[in-house]
Amino acid sequence: MNLRTTLAAAAAVFTLAASAAQAAPDTVKVAQGSMHGAVAGQVASFKGIPFAAPPVGDLRWRPPQPAKAWTGVREAVAFGPQCMQMRAVTSDVNQSEDCLTLNVYTPAGFKPGGKLPVMVFIHGGSFTGGSGSNAIYDGAHFAERGVVLVTVNYRLGRLGFFAHPALTAEQPGADLANYGMMDNLAALKWVQANIAAFGGDPKNVTAFGESAGGILINDLMASPQAKGLFAKAISESGFGRVPGLPMAQAEKVGVTYAAGLGVTGTGPEAMKALRALSAADLSKAAGAVTPIVDGKVLPEGPAAAFAAGRELKVPYIAGGNSWEASLFPNNTPLENAGPLRDKIVAVYGAPSDVKLVQWDLATEAMVIEPDRLLARLHVKNGQRAWVYYDSYIPAAQRATVHGLAHGGELMYVFGTLPDHDRVQGTRTIAAATPDDRKSGAAMTDAWAAFAKTGDPSTPTAAWPAYTPASDAVLEFGADGVHARPAFHKTSLDLVEQLAASTAGR
Repeated sequence: MNLRTTLAAAAAVFTLAASAAQAAPDTVKVAQGSMHGAVAGQVASFKGIPFAAPPVGDLRWRPPQPAKAWTGVREAVAFGPQCMQMRAVTSDVNQSEDCLTLNVYTPAGFKPGGKLPVMVFIHGGSFTGGSGSNAIYDGAHFAERGVVLVTVNYRLGRLGFFAHPALTAEQPGADLANYGMMDNLAALKWVQANIAAFGGDPKNVTAFGESAGGILINDLMASPQAKGLFAKAISESGFGRVPGLPMAQAEKVGVTYAAGLGVTGTGPEAMKALRALSAADLSKAAGAVTPIVDGKVLPEGPAAAFAAGRELKVPYIAGGNSWEASLFPNNTPLENAGPLRDKIVAVYGAPSDVKLVQWDLATEAMVIEPDRLLARLHVKNGQRAWVYYDSYIPAAQRATVHGLAHGGELMYVFGTLPDHDRVQGTRTIAAATPDDRKSGAAMTDAWAAFAKTGDPSTPTAAWPAYTPASDAVLEFGADGVHARPAFHKTSLDLVEQLAASTAGR
C-alpha cells in the first residue's frame, strides 16, 4: 500500500469515527471537566454528576457550594448515592450525606450547543425519602421524544429542612432552613450553565415534580431566587394550599428535635454537637418534614404568592389523581366540615360507606381544589395555566380500586410501566396492557409538547388552557383523554368554601 492509499484509508477511518461520535456521543465537557457516559439505542445518559460540593462537615446545614473540578475524564455511567433517607430502607440502598448529584438523559445524536428542550424533574417522597435514580424516573422515553431530561438528588429530612436558633445565630443574614430547596436551585443553576453541552437549550427549561417535588415546584414558583432558572413548570400532586412552616415555629421544632438527640442549648456548642453527630443519627424519623417560610428562599407559601401576583410569570400546569387520599387513607376531613357536612356527603353521592366520602373529600381538598385555585390565580395574573386530572387505572383493577393512587401517574408520565408481572411488597403489579401504554404515551406526549412549545396540546389530545369561565380540565381516564368543562364544579366549590371556613384554624 503506497503512502497516498494509506493516508486516504486513515482519513476514511477518521471520518467514520468522527461520524460515529457525532451520531452517538458519549463524552461531554462541562465547567467541572470532561465525562464519559453511556449510549443505549437512541439515548445517551450521564449519571452521578456532582452539581454541588458534598454538604458534609462544616458544610452541613449551609447553602450548597460549587462542585469542584476534576481532571481527566470522569466515568458517568452509574448513579450517585441517594441522599440520606429519613425512613426505613433495605440494607442494599446506597445512601450518603455526600449525595448532591444529577443525571442527564439526552438523544444519542445530540450536538453540543443544540437547542433541545430541557426538563428537570424533582422527585417526591414526603421530603424524607426518594432519589433521582429511582427506576420509575428513567428519562429514556423523554429523550426519545427529543427532550433532555434531568433528575436531581437533594438533601432530605432534617439534613434538608432544618431550623434552630443556634444555626440562625451562627449565620446571620444567610439563607437558612430550606437546604433541600436550595439544592434544587443549585441544580437548576448548574443546568443553566452546562446543559448546552448535552444539546439542551438553557432558555427552554421546564421544571416539574411530583408530591414533595410538586410542592417544591409550587414553592419555586413563589421564590424570587428561582427567577430565570426555568421557563415553564408542572406540579403533579403539589398540595397547592400547603403554606410552609413559619420560621419561628420551625426553630421550635428544631430545638425539640435536637433535644431528642441529646443536644440542648441554643449557642455555638449546640451546632458543634449537632455537626458531630453521624448522618445516620440525624436521619432517624422525627416527625413530619416540610419546607420552611424563611423570608428569603421561601418568602411566603405558594397560595399567598399567587394571590398577591408575586409568583413567577411562566406557563404552568397543575394536576392530580383521582385517589390522592391513598397517601393518608385514615384522614377524616369530614369531621371538620361543620355546617357543610350534609352538603358534602350529598355531593359525593351519599354512599353507605362514609369512608369513601372521606377519601373523595380528602382528595379534592388536598390536591384537586388547590390545583384549580393556583390555576385561577395564575390566569388572573395574566399568565397561562392548564389543569389535568388522572383517573386512569388498569381495567383489571377497576372493580377493586377506588381510583388512581397518589403517585400512580408517574410510571405513565415516564413511560416506565412494567413489561412483566412483578411483586412489590405484598402485591403483584401486572404487566402493562396496550390500553395502559396508550394512556401513558398520551401523558408523556403532553409533557414533552409542553416542554417544546409551552402548550401541552398534542395531535391526538387538544388540551384547552384553563379559564375561570370554562373551568376546563383535561382528564386522562378509562374512556381516553378528554377535556371536561366545569370539572367537578359543585364539589370543588364546596371544598373551596370549606377551605375558607377553616383558614387559620
